[in-house]
This record gives sequence, structure tokens and C-alpha cells, in this order.
Amino acid sequence: MRIPRLTLVRILVPAVAVVLLLPSTSAFAGDATGPCDLTRKADETTRSKMERLIVCATDRWEVGGGSQRAICVAEAESDLNPQAMSADGTHVGLYQHLADAWPDRFDAWTRPAWNLNESALSGRTNAIVTIRMVNADGWGPWRGAGDCFQHPSRARGSLR
Repeated sequence: MRIPRLTLVRILVPAVAVVLLLPSTSAFAGDATGPCDLTRKADETTRSKMERLIVCATDRWEVGGGSQRAICVAEAESDLNPQAMSADGTHVGLYQHLADAWPDRFDAWTRPAWNLNESALSGRTNAIVTIRMVNADGWGPWRGAGDCFQHPSRARGSLR
């Protein structure tokens, strides 16, 4: 059976147009790994990368005091060390989350599609969870962090 040329054109042209109008998979590549999937720059310090992660997160989810306060709090809590842990192990990571609360916070403030590391010692994950929490509920748990709230102009982050 032979399909008339005009019928074939009426079927193929719309089909090709739909395929061409669909976004390519690479357009979504940034979302496949979740927010703030930053590559460490050559010769970049951990502190510098943590600052960039915090800026990225606060650009996406606004927080009181912006990235300057968020960096100040992370400096006060961990000196921007994502592997920081209190002597007794009860507080962990960049923003010193209560270790027992971390699994629930991770579940509440991340999305499975982001494929984030579940560890509180992942700087990226810790920053995203914290900034999302603060975006929704404010800085309450971190109000005593250094002088980040008493003297906001003294926030120490190098990205002022």
C-alpha cells in the first residue's frame, strides 16, 4: 500500500516540528544535579568554595541579611569548614546542625531529584538545607552566631 505524498507531508511536517520544538535534554542538565552544583576552581580553597555555594544558595532562596549574613553565620559556626564537628559530635557541618535532627531536615528541605549527598558534612547539602530553612523560617536557630546579628556591617565574609 502506497501512502499519498500529500498525506505523508501532513503527517511528517507536524511530527518533525514537534521534535524540533521540544527542549533538548542538555537544557535541563543543570537541574539534573540540583542547585548550586559548583565545580571547585583550580587553586580554590575550601573556604572560597563554601562562600560561592552560600552565595549561590542565597541567590536562589532569599534570606535576611543576604549572602553576607549567611557567610558570617557559617564562619561563626564552622569557620567555613564543611567537615566541622563539635567535640561531642552533636553538631555537624558548615552550619553546625544538630546531628540527630539532620535526617529529618535533609528530607524536609531537599528534593530526591537533586541527587544531593545525604551527609551533613557535605558543604553543598548543608548550605542548601540551611538556606532553605532560613528562607522559610528565619535565622532563629543561628541567632547567637558570632556578631552576625548585633553588627551586620561587621559580617566577615570576603564576598561583601
